[in-house]
Amino acid sequence: MLLEEIRIGTRTAKNRLVMPPMQTGKTNEGHVTDELVGYYRDRAVQSTPGIIITEHSCIADGGRASKEQLLIVSDEQIPEHRLLTDAIHEGGCLAFVQLNHAGSNGIDELVSASTVNIPAKLLKAKPRQLEVEEIRQLTGAYAEAAVRALKAGYDGIEIHCAHGYLLNQFYSPMTNKRTDEYGGSLENRLRFLLETVAAVREKIGKEVPLAVRLGGADYLPGGSTEEDAVRASVILEEAGVDLLDISGGMCFFTRPGHLEAGYFSSMTEKIKAAVSIPVLLTGGIRTAEDAERMLTEKKADLIGVGRALMKDADWLKKQNI
Repeated sequence: MLLEEIRIGTRTAKNRLVMPPMQTGKTNEGHVTDELVGYYRDRAVQSTPGIIITEHSCIADGGRASKEQLLIVSDEQIPEHRLLTDAIHEGGCLAFVQLNHAGSNGIDELVSASTVNIPAKLLKAKPRQLEVEEIRQLTGAYAEAAVRALKAGYDGIEIHCAHGYLLNQFYSPMTNKRTDEYGGSLENRLRFLLETVAAVREKIGKEVPLAVRLGGADYLPGGSTEEDAVRASVILEEAGVDLLDISGGMCFFTRPGHLEAGYFSSMTEKIKAAVSIPVLLTGGIRTAEDAERMLTEKKADLIGVGRALMKDADWLKKQNI
């Protein structure tokens, strides 16, 4: 099943293997380097995933996760990203960009849903709560970044709402203590994300696949749950999202107490049963045998292989399939 093609919106991925977004540290203060281009070219040509999602790109000044985070904050970066998409297309892979703002989980001005830190940074200075007008400005920034991505040759757009970053800070009840229309109920905590989905869709049109990386569950006391993730996924499908890329929330890309292959599969299995759009599972999957098993057991529709592909561009060739 791993090598079977799959439809994502209007596009077809030639197989169900996905290289998920992983920051490499190979940029020059956020700008594309020859080393970064070569990294993506090697994995596209040698392991030929159906989709490669490039490492998270910062959508606005003041929203960096690190000095090395890839930038897509201005039109000047379009030619740089074109180097990446050209390299990925050499392997016949679909190229998706991941758009992100770090919020309080970054190095610039610390802003968030509320004046509450993410659990991993409780000892840091508390962030400033975003005003409603600022939320709307950032929604526009995501949309403008998506336009730049299309001009750079990306085949699809992914909005990052996981791993304790800004949109995830609104989604999680651990960090969202607002009492206005952006806080409280799950629907309100999703409002920033849903408005961003709508703004991006308006700019990119109906033909471009739109994905969301959802940190569906925090797996921490008082955090979002797998049941929240299922409800959120149904809402996102209704909003026109074409692909759900499921990961962790305030626990980041790991799950406390779990090291098994596909450690988010209990969540993706429930989501897959509730929606009709493709669901991507990433987390602890290191072999094609594990990937095939997850697909056969209907845990997901696509499988992300992260660290193994990061370490070895020839990963797929060395698998017994």
